[in-house]
This record gives sequence, structure tokens and C-alpha cells, in this order.
Amino acid sequence: MAVPMLDLKKQHSLLREQIRAEIDKVLDSQMLVRPAAGKTSPQQAALEGSLREYCGAAEAICCSSGTDALLVALMAMGIGLGDEVICPSFTFFATAGAVARLGAKPVFVDIDERTFNISPKAIENAISDRTRAIIPVHLYGQMADMAAIMAIADKRRISVLEDAAQAIGAKQNDRPAGSFGKAGALSFYPTKNLNALGDAGAVVTTDAEFGQLVRLLCVHGDAGGYNHVRLGANFRMDEIQAAALNVKFPHLEEWHAARRAHAAIYDKELAGLDGVVTPLVAPGQQSIYNQYVIRAQRRTELIEHLRDRDIGSAVYYPKGLHEQPCFAYLGYRRGDLPVTELACREVLALPVCPEISDLQVMEVAQAVKGFYQPAKSASAQRYPRAR
Repeated sequence: MAVPMLDLKKQHSLLREQIRAEIDKVLDSQMLVRPAAGKTSPQQAALEGSLREYCGAAEAICCSSGTDALLVALMAMGIGLGDEVICPSFTFFATAGAVARLGAKPVFVDIDERTFNISPKAIENAISDRTRAIIPVHLYGQMADMAAIMAIADKRRISVLEDAAQAIGAKQNDRPAGSFGKAGALSFYPTKNLNALGDAGAVVTTDAEFGQLVRLLCVHGDAGGYNHVRLGANFRMDEIQAAALNVKFPHLEEWHAARRAHAAIYDKELAGLDGVVTPLVAPGQQSIYNQYVIRAQRRTELIEHLRDRDIGSAVYYPKGLHEQPCFAYLGYRRGDLPVTELACREVLALPVCPEISDLQVMEVAQAVKGFYQPAKSASAQRYPRAR
């Protein structure tokens, strides 16, 4: 039985007619992007209202991508040349790329070995008199330890930007991702739990004044009438992306629940398996499982074993940002972030998307067990192999 890593075609087939109907409304209106400052567009206005309520935000601002959401939020914080911004090395490139694009210095720190999220202790040890911001990344759908991080940031009066690209709907002690720091950056890239038809993102914030500044910067700093009061850029989302997201938004909690159910099957089936460490959901956390990521010994061989059975998997991420060629000027060396480097050698994401069935999840679990325990798997399966 083939098991894809992601099945966007199946999701789209279920919502195709609704999405097309909403896109037709946009095309008929020819309101294709949000106009300049102070004006609204119906699809984005509706989406921003949903995001405010869902994320516990005072303001939500639709953006052209998750990367641009990070960038414009940092711009609104005034981050620039000579500033230092602490962030994990174990993350997607955009987290640090946005910092460097503004002339600031990414300061890479290590992660917690069980949650893969940034280590509060490592943050504290990296703070200097040039530290202006911290970017905790809520990796794989589980939030970083925001209580500890905010305690550090508040004490030092350092801004916090939550990279919640993989974590819309995740919670820590019932408080949603994006509601702890100055702002949160969301991504609606097609692989995310709430996914657009291409690139799209948003900034959420509990600070209404800060949100208005972000909104201004998204339209070249135009306060109206070609009166550019700040140096911004074009970070606008288009209406077609907002239309698709509005159709999908009501299904988000259902999709989260399906991912959690799949994760529970993996947790049960892979528990105690030599060679595998299943992901930990820390106390007080509610993960949305944007990815289900194990630590796997002999990872390359396992990937080949799964591929031979038409089972998808993926490595997020094979190299820490501190080892990327474009950041060589920062002077990091192999061994500087040992927990990150070990994770890069061991992590493997297994299929967890809502569109696959429990039977397919069992197929993946049995294949993993068959790799590490071939004799036992062949003679003592509790579940028959799916046909």
C-alpha cells in the first residue's frame, strides 16, 4: 500500500467546488489585492477576522508569505545593522534569512534534545549588549517553552518574535502560538496545516499599535494618497489566496485532530522500538503535528526501506543553519551546536497528514518495525499487512 508524505490532491478534491466558487467571486469583483493603506478587501478582511479570534490576537495582517511575515515583523521592531537576534540553527532557512537581510546578525543557539525547540538556557547564555530580539521557532507543531523564554526576554527588555510557521493552533497551557511575544509569524505554504494555493502568510499580534505599523509596512509605508511615511515593501497577500484559506479555515481543527490521531497510532506502535525515539509532547503543550518526527538510527537505510515500499518520508532538516555556506562569515564550526548536529543526522518525518487513513499509518508503523525488528515483525504482527 502506497503512503504519500502529503496528499494535497485528495484534500483539494474534497473542497474543489467551494474553492472555485470563492475564486470566481474574486475574479468577478476584480478586487485582486488589498488596496493601499486604510482600505480593505473582503476575502482578506474575513481571513484576518478568523485569525484574530483563533490566535487570540488584537491584530492579524495577511502577508505574501511566511518569510515576509518574519521580515516585516522584524522591520516593525526596528531590527537593523549591528543588532543581534537569537534564533535556533535547527529550523527552516527563513528564520535567520530574514534577520540577515536587514543587516542584523543571527546568533545561533542549540535546541532541547527531546522537543527539538530552542533551549531557553542556550538563549540566556547567548545574550549580549547587542541582543535586540529572540525568535523562538515552534517546530513541527509544538511550541517552544514560551514561559521560560518570555521570563528571560522581559527581564532583559528584549523583543520576541514567535516563528509559528508550523504551529497555527498549537497551544501552551491553553494559550495559542503567536500570543506570547510581540508578534507571531504564520505560514500558509502548501505543506502547512492551513495551506494556501501557493505562498501566503500572516502576522498576528496582541499589540494593536504594532499591528497597524506592520500593516503600513506591508504597503510600502503608504499612509494614503502616496504619502510614504515609513520605508516598507510590498508584502501583500492576494485575494485568491485569502479566498482559498477562508474555505479551508473551518476544517482546521478537524485536520489537527486527524494528525493527533495518526500520531497516537505511531506513539503506540513504535513505543520501545530499539533504534527509534518517538516525539515528546512536553507537559502543558498541545501539538498540531505539522510533522511527526522520530529520531532514527541508520536513517538513510530506513528511508530506502520505506521508499522500496512506496512510503514517503522527509528530513527536516539535514543541516543546521550555522553550517550553511551563506552563514560561514559568522564563524561557526562543526561541534558548536552538538544537539542540533545530532538531530540533523537522526530526524525523520513520517506521513501524518489528515488525508491518509489509519490503515495507511499502520502500514508505515509496520514498515518501520519491520526494518528494526525484521524477524519479530514477520512472526508476531498484531495487525495484518494492508493490501
